[in-house]
Amino acid sequence: MLYQPPSIETSSSRKPAPSSESWKSFEVSPGDPDTRLLVLCDHATNLMPPEYGKLGLDDVQLNRHIAYDIGALGIAREIGRRLRATVVSSRFSRLLIDPNRGEDDPTLIMRISDGAVVPGNTHVDEAEVERRIAAFFRPYHAAVAAEIDAMLARGQIPVIFSMHSFTNVWRGVPRKWHAAVLWDKDPRLPIPTLKQLRERTGFEIGDNEPYSGFLRNDTIFRHATLRGLPNVLVEVRQDLIREEAGQLEWAAILADSLAAILADPAHADPLSRLEYYESRSDEEADRVMERVEKGDVETASGEE
Repeated sequence: MLYQPPSIETSSSRKPAPSSESWKSFEVSPGDPDTRLLVLCDHATNLMPPEYGKLGLDDVQLNRHIAYDIGALGIAREIGRRLRATVVSSRFSRLLIDPNRGEDDPTLIMRISDGAVVPGNTHVDEAEVERRIAAFFRPYHAAVAAEIDAMLARGQIPVIFSMHSFTNVWRGVPRKWHAAVLWDKDPRLPIPTLKQLRERTGFEIGDNEPYSGFLRNDTIFRHATLRGLPNVLVEVRQDLIREEAGQLEWAAILADSLAAILADPAHADPLSRLEYYESRSDEEADRVMERVEKGDVETASGEE
């Protein structure tokens, strides 16, 4: 069994992985139907379906950031508990297939990630890519879409909050940011989130740093940008949230920030409407493809 971070998802409470016949690629933790916040966690776990073993990797590699977003699931679940929000999370490692990519993204299945060769992905062909998309990728996104559809059917405009984490050192360079707010062109939720986090913590909070928040056909693009839904993606540095205490601390900060925003009359109207913004991802996609064509796939993919 691969490691899942302690916290809210303690090792003592984990159940054995189900057989491949019963494997479910997502988990939905239902919230209060009257709550319109929807929490997503794309890179929640390093679990692998039984038939894939460990993709030829050892536990050292599978416990690294290349396999999942360390600490993110614990924070997402605690935010859901505090704000009575539904949480949708993946149940497969991003090394199997990355749900925060478009189906045609060249980094959908990584053969090399942050210097680690992934043997189980080395000879993946088109048929295997389609198999993983059908078995794991699409069911996760269908679950997200189903929650959004249900909220809209109840007359609610969902507010999408996506939880991620980033490694504290990337290619030998320490990251100065404690957390980051990522967004495209819709400012309704990101701008007040930035303000809240900076005022509450006094920490270095990146504004689309160390990553940009506009990747065409990623989770936010397909479920929020295209549907005109208010959204934000937040990343927290992993050395701050490896343990349960850090996860609880950041969950409290984020939950309090979101609660304050949602309760503020100045934000109530904008966050209660469908608003369609153009995306900066077209220009970004062109730059990424230029780097891919030069063979710099790993740099182009980042590790968000």
